[in-house]
Amino acid sequence: MRWLLAGLVALMANPALADDAAFFAAARANDAAALTQLLAAGQDVEARDAGGATALLIATHADALAAATALVEAGADVNARDGISDTPYLYAGAEGRTEILKLLLASGANLTDTNRFGGTALIPAAEKGHPDNVRLLLEAGVDPDHINNLGWTALVEAIVLTDGGPVPQQIVQLLIDGGADVNLADGTGASPLALAQQRGFSEIVAQLEAAGAT
Repeated sequence: MRWLLAGLVALMANPALADDAAFFAAARANDAAALTQLLAAGQDVEARDAGGATALLIATHADALAAATALVEAGADVNARDGISDTPYLYAGAEGRTEILKLLLASGANLTDTNRFGGTALIPAAEKGHPDNVRLLLEAGVDPDHINNLGWTALVEAIVLTDGGPVPQQIVQLLIDGGADVNLADGTGASPLALAQQRGFSEIVAQLEAAGAT
């Protein structure tokens, strides 16, 4: 109820938001035809909702590939930030929207953009268990050794924020193969190897040692 009231207040404060509601609904519903019609009628492709999200970010949230494609083809900014510094590209990378990520990487995504935690798209992709996204981002040229505001790289997050199981192991190997520095310590000075040993992640320990970790 609270969020509904907040939304109504925002609409009353900015009537333009109400005019954009159908556009945002079409993005969320993956209705590319409706989006195209609205854009042809003069809809602003960069209109923002109450949280600062564009229709492209809304479509990315919904994993609405057809809608995202229509919006990109209409010139939507793939790097437009919302109120919490998410962009379509950063969100797609972090949340496993793999097909949309492919689209955005081919459409001008800024690989050096960082989220509100100071991390590239690669870091949350590694932490949240999205190996396909990790592979795509590494192949696109995202720095595997970027350090976020917590003092962590993608490799460190793949260790300290996971259960060390098969998916994290796959991601660790992708990062190693993608050039990650296996000896780059976290903000406290703990190496990836030490962090894996502390957690009893024997498989990851073996992977790191095979890659020259000390």
